[in-house]
Formats: sequence, structure tokens, C-alpha cells
Amino acid sequence: MTIASALILMPSLSEASGISNPSIPNPSQEEASEADQLLQSGIQYFRAQQFESAFASWRKALDIYRQQSNRQGEKNVLEAFAKASKMLGQYQQAIDYSLQWLAFAKKIGDRQTEADALGNLGNNYRLMGDYAKALDAQTQGLIIRKELNDRQGEGQVLASLGNIYYDLGNYDKAEALYRQSLKIAKEVGNKLGEAFLLNSLGLLAGAGEEYKKAIAYYQQSLNVARQNAFKEVEGNAHNNIGSIHHVQLQYKEAIANYEQALTIAKEIKNPRMEGTAVGGLGLAYVFLKDYDRALALQEQSWHLAKQIGDRRLEALTLSNLGYTLWRSQKYPEAEQKFLTALSLLESLRSDLSDSDKVSIFDTQLHAFNLLQQIMIAQGKPESALVIAERGRARAFAELLSHRLNSDSALKSDREKERFNSPVLSLPSISINDIRRIAQQQNAVLVEYSLITDPSFIGQGKLKGEYTKLYIWVVQPSGEIAFRQIDLDSNFLELIVDIRSILNDPSEIAQNPKDVFEKYRQLKQLHNILIQPIQDLLPPDSDTRVIFLPQALLFLVPFAALINPQNQFLLERYTVQIAPAIQVLDLTHQIRQMAQRVNFQEILIVGNPTMPSLGNPPIPLPTLLGAEKEAEAIATLLHTKFLKGNEATKVEVVAKMKTARFIHLATHGLLDEYRKGDIPGAIALAPSAQDNGFLTASEIIQMRLNAELVVLSACKTGQGLLTGDGVIGLSRSLITAGVPSVVVSLWAVPDDPTTLLMTTFYQKFLANPNKAQALRQAMLATKAKYPDPIAWAAFTLIGESN
Repeated sequence: MTIASALILMPSLSEASGISNPSIPNPSQEEASEADQLLQSGIQYFRAQQFESAFASWRKALDIYRQQSNRQGEKNVLEAFAKASKMLGQYQQAIDYSLQWLAFAKKIGDRQTEADALGNLGNNYRLMGDYAKALDAQTQGLIIRKELNDRQGEGQVLASLGNIYYDLGNYDKAEALYRQSLKIAKEVGNKLGEAFLLNSLGLLAGAGEEYKKAIAYYQQSLNVARQNAFKEVEGNAHNNIGSIHHVQLQYKEAIANYEQALTIAKEIKNPRMEGTAVGGLGLAYVFLKDYDRALALQEQSWHLAKQIGDRRLEALTLSNLGYTLWRSQKYPEAEQKFLTALSLLESLRSDLSDSDKVSIFDTQLHAFNLLQQIMIAQGKPESALVIAERGRARAFAELLSHRLNSDSALKSDREKERFNSPVLSLPSISINDIRRIAQQQNAVLVEYSLITDPSFIGQGKLKGEYTKLYIWVVQPSGEIAFRQIDLDSNFLELIVDIRSILNDPSEIAQNPKDVFEKYRQLKQLHNILIQPIQDLLPPDSDTRVIFLPQALLFLVPFAALINPQNQFLLERYTVQIAPAIQVLDLTHQIRQMAQRVNFQEILIVGNPTMPSLGNPPIPLPTLLGAEKEAEAIATLLHTKFLKGNEATKVEVVAKMKTARFIHLATHGLLDEYRKGDIPGAIALAPSAQDNGFLTASEIIQMRLNAELVVLSACKTGQGLLTGDGVIGLSRSLITAGVPSVVVSLWAVPDDPTTLLMTTFYQKFLANPNKAQALRQAMLATKAKYPDPIAWAAFTLIGESN
């Protein structure tokens, strides 16, 4: 969600205007007949927009129905209350009535009514930003719809689930659900559903910057809406068409569509649509530099959002209000709006599963980004650092915190259930916490933040480009320095180019001169990432420098960056990587917990019998080099290793649970084999019980107490790049309880890797500092194989000691 599109809202399939006329029973008692009349009068009052009279009439009808034990009548009134409250934007009241409606349906054993109530309940939970409850309600409803063979109802639930996943930022899942729902809508002739779903697909196209495609979907939705007098669909389509014109600088067309949406919203008394339209107009006037008018409109939009209790809409309107204040250089006021917006956005992530927290967080990054700029504009770099930390690896930190607070006596089944369930929120760290962690680590912390200038959002693009790089350097003493540099348009291309070179091991440079010629991009990246803070880095190579990257910076091989004197960063410093300062604190606590367990077993795996991939299945290539590496390390550590058919997934997983050190030399896979939400898998020998692939999704559910895991395989440090960091094997292992993980950033060659790993363990046995041992091993490998492909792939994540 970007600044210019921040007020695009996803309508629910069941949010159509008008209350359906409920079936009226035909009782013989006079009192019941009076209740029927009151129910019908309420419906007429509501259509005439006399809402207080409608609710008063329904309350009288409900009292009579209950006195007469008239189940059908009571059901009809509760349905009317729930649907009417939702249409008026009174979502909490709608939830209360929906719960009464649901309880009544269960009491009388009416499965159809139960499904209807669950659908309404789920839609209201979503509009209140309570996504976990929304998913639960809709999932329950879907089961009942399928049980009843209710195809239209099934399609509606699929659309509602799509709306939730859209809000959570999981656009692939949302699109799949929308397309399933659209197919059903056409099959059963549900024109209202078809109109809403065309609008929904337009939103997804707009999020992907496919503007012509988005407009085409919106226009189709608008045509169906006008043909069938679906006023709410028409208003939503106008809002979204306005947004697409907006980001393409077509402000006249944008304003015209927002105003049409506003007229419809007022006509049908829809405060949510009204708030969206008013907010869109406010943003348009920001870009026209009419700040006073923009501020007045944004204030109006915010108050509408507060009135209906929609936390997501309120956060978005506050963000847009803060953005408008920022553009008009009212920094203190902008800061307060954004701080309130961040609290609301963070509340939306509570009770979600880990994967949903990650995806919704990616839709919220613009607010954290802009608040950092507001802090810097006021000369508050330390406050900006706190916000930068607050805007990264939050889901990861909450997983680790939950891991630390869990009962160590939990059984495996309960442990699995715990990791599949939502996790509790974790307070963000303060500037004093940051200083404490730097002292605790006895390391120099270097945090990067890529900054998008929102002034450029809307100039033909939905997404801004990185224009600045913020860098904070925190010394072990607690002293904090801040630097910022301007980025040119080829910055990201440098990273993409160097990754392309490092992922191609076909031509390995044999001498240093060839290396420096081949890796010009590593010099350019050093000038951007290191040169501005060179004077702040430690004079001795033993003091660790922990880099905290963001986004594509996680793909940078920091140890291989080349200074103007043709020295690699590795030659000057002991380099380490972490996703966030708070994560460093938590992995330190995990290390202390692992020390209390005091396992002594060592698990080494090399070249297992390979599992198969593809159709038809073909075994992965054997790795004789990995077997040689495992044998050398086992000899060094005076233990045995598992290979071939010994190294089954069943055997390895069992030994992982009681091992102190784990070394796995085998194939690592990223997207070639994926089960669950997390990319990454380790190839082990298959057995009768499994196919041999140990996935990141399975690892995150384990309980490990190993001090160190080394994944001596290809691309084990890669994964899904998100605002929460890299989602993959390393994150899963640390969440499972491993404080230190060594992983690779690209495909690693056999002979240099064997040398690097055996040297690593030699140095580690002599001096149990993992970061320094890895540095010495990389230097030794570099002396024989100067090309960074051979020695710079591995990185330590987590604890050094």
C-alpha cells in the first residue's frame, strides 16, 4: 500500500446495498402478526434512510417474537439488525448482532442460518481489522456451505476470504480465491458477486502497476453495476478508477471520479465509502499543492474512519494526513499522526499467524519509511533509528520472544500446535535498549534503511524509488552516529549485477588482478555502503561489525566489498549479519538457554542418498565433495558422520533434537521444492515414511537446543525477501532455538568449501568465537582461491560466542 493508493479499499462481496426481504412466517396468533408488521415496517424505514425508526421497530418485533417463541421471526430480526448495522458502518454493533444471530442458529440447529451469520460476522471482523477472527469465521462458514452444497454461498465466502488475504498483502492467494469465486458467480448467475469480483481483480492489477488492466476491470464492474442498479459497487469502482488516474498524474479525472463516489456514498449513507472518497480528494489536492484544502479533507476522512471503528481505514487516513502535514513542512504534527497510525497498524497484526504477520507488514512499510524522514527533518536521528527498528523483523522477534517464554517441558504435539498458532505482540525496543545491546554484543552495529521519497510517488508510478540511504552506527560504548547519502537510479542494478556474477561459477578468477577487474560492482557498493562510515568502523579486525541490512541489501556479500586500496572488507573486519538489533538481543538469550541444556552430541551429514524431484522424478546429483568435507570434519571432531542411506530424514531429525553442533553438507533448495509458506529445504535420504526433504516450514515447528547449525549447501541463506527480513531456512532454524547459523548466499564450489569448513572448525576449536573463526577460515580459503565465489558465500547469522 503506497501513499498515492493508500485509500484504495477492498469491498466485501456481501457488502451490497439494501437488506434482502426476509421470509415472513405465517403464524396464527395476533401478537405474531403484529411482529411481522413491525419487521416489515423496519425494512421500509431503513430503505427510506430513517434508521432510528427502523431499529426501534425491529426491537419491538424482536421482543414479541421471543415472547411467542417464534424462531423464524427472531432469526429474521437478528439478521436484519446484523446486516443493517454493517451497512451503516457500525461494525462493532454488527459483530454483536451477528454473534446473537449465530448463537440462535446453533441453538435451533439451522446450518444455513449458521453459515449466513458466520459470513456476516467474518466480514465485520475484517472491517474492524481483526483478521484472525475473520479468517476463522469465514473458514467455518465455508465448511458449512460445502456441506449444504450451497454454491452461491460458497462463492461469497471465497470472495470474503480473498478480501482478507488482500488486506494481509497476500495477493497471490487473494487472486486465486477471487477467480474461484468469479467462476461460481457466473455459474449461478450472481450478477452482484460478478460486479464486486471484477472490482477486486482490478485492485490486484492496480497493486501490480498494471493500470490499463485495472481500469478495464473497474469499467467492467461499473457497467454491471449500472445495468443492475448496484450503487455500492458503482461507488467503489469510481473510487478505484480515481486512484488509478491519481497515480498517473491525471488529477482532473481522479477528482471527478472521487466526487462521483462521494455523491453515491452520501446517497446510500455509506460512511466507509465516503471516507475513502474524501481521503482520495485530499491526496489529489496534496499533489496540486493546495495543502489547506487537502488538510481539511484528510481531517474529515479521519473523523469518518474513527466514527465507524475501522482501524485499518483510520490508520490509512492518519498516514495520509501525516503525509500532507509533512509535505506542508508541519513536522511535529506529522510525527504525531504517524505515531498514532503506527500503533493502529501494529494492532492489526495481533493474533495473526507468522506468515500473515509478514505479509500484512509489507503493506505497512511506507508509514515506517516516512516517519523516519520526518524524524530526520527535525534533527532527531536517534528517534529515527527507533522507528527503523520498529519497522523491521517484528514477526521474527515475536516468534523468538514466544520461543523464549514457552514452557521447555512442552511435548512435541503441543509444541507444534504452539508454532502454528498466533503469537503475542512484543514491545519495540527503545534507544536505551539499542545502546545496551551494542554493549552486550561488544560489537559495532551498522543499520541501513532504504528510503523512498514519497514526493515522487504518483509520478506515473504506484511505487516510489529508493532515493536515500540512512546509516546508523552504534558503538559498543553506546555512542550513535548517523549518516545519509543520496542514491542514484542504478543502485539496485549494482546489487542485481553482482548477484548475477556470483551465481555463475563457470569462470572463477585465478589471480587477484582478475578478481578486481571482474568485481567492479563490489567497489561501487563499498563506496555507497562503507565509505560514508569508514571513520566510524573499529581500528582492529577482532572487533565485530554487525551489519543490519534491509530489502535487497540482504543479498550483498558484505565480506567481499572492495575498498579503494583493493582490500576486501573481510581483510579489515570481522563481519556478521543480523535482521534487526532486537533479534540480536533475543538470539543472545537463546544462546544462554542452550548453554543450560548442555547437549554434547555432534551431528554431521555428508552426501546422503539423494531424494528425487520433477515429473518423472529424477534423483538430485550426488555430492562426493560434501562427503569428503563431512569425513574431514568428523575426523577433526573425533566423531562419525552420516552418509548415503544412513542419513535419512527420520534419523537426522531425531539426532538434531539432542545435538549441540549440527553440520549438514548436502543440497539446499530454495523454490525447487516448497511445502508451506516458507521457502527452503534440505535434501536428506528418503525412507518409507517421507520423501527426504526437510523443509523450512517443518524446521520452524521443531524444538532445538543446538549451539550452532552449519548449512554447507547452496543458497541456504536465501529466501523470500520481506519487510521482516529473509524468510527461509536460517530464520526457521533460529526460531526453532538455534542461536547461531552459518548459511550460504549462492551455489558454493566443492573444494574451496571443504577447505573453508575444515578450517572453520579448526579455528573454532582453538577459539570459540564463531564470527572470528569464520573470518579466519574465509581468509585461508581466499589465499588459495582468490575469487569471492569460492570464499565469500557463507555468513554467520545470530550469536558469535
